Amino acid sequence: MNEVIDFDTIDEHGPQTYEGTYEVAVDELDREELASVGSVTIRVNAQQGHTDDEYITDGTVSFTADLTCARCTDAYPFANTSTFHVRFRPRPEISAENEEVEITDREELDVEFYQERSIPLRDLALEQVQLSLPMKPLCDEGCLGLCPTCGVNRNRETCSCGESIVDDRWGALKNIREELAKKKNV
Repeated sequence: MNEVIDFDTIDEHGPQTYEGTYEVAVDELDREELASVGSVTIRVNAQQGHTDDEYITDGTVSFTADLTCARCTDAYPFANTSTFHVRFRPRPEISAENEEVEITDREELDVEFYQERSIPLRDLALEQVQLSLPMKPLCDEGCLGLCPTCGVNRNRETCSCGESIVDDRWGALKNIREELAKKKNV
């Protein structure tokens, strides 16, 4: 198992395939909603790109995890297999005052810049896991979440709180539907 995507090897021997399976700790991904994560498997095909020192990678990453629902805070299982396409290019020369590389073209959204002529496979796998995690994980699209008054999980039980909690700031709009209906009938 190659632990790095080596651009010199690709230059010398042509397209290469890289595979790896990694154990990942939750704190490596630094995501609040991540309760646990299983092993991460990555498979990458890498080849020379269309320009000098450009390399194109296409691959898949698979992992399982337990995520915390953003609405009800229950942990739920999450399994994901996703494909990716990344182009690696040498990092452009930058001035000391501006260390950031600006992306100016839509086609550059899949470009990563490198300084070393090798990319750790594990780092690429972790990046793809980060991109595959949902921004707002939900145990179910229909999750009712927690009651904002008493905190009970409304997926499991009903609470005795008032069904309708109205924000006073919307009071000015309370009767607008009726007024519009009256104007329409006039």
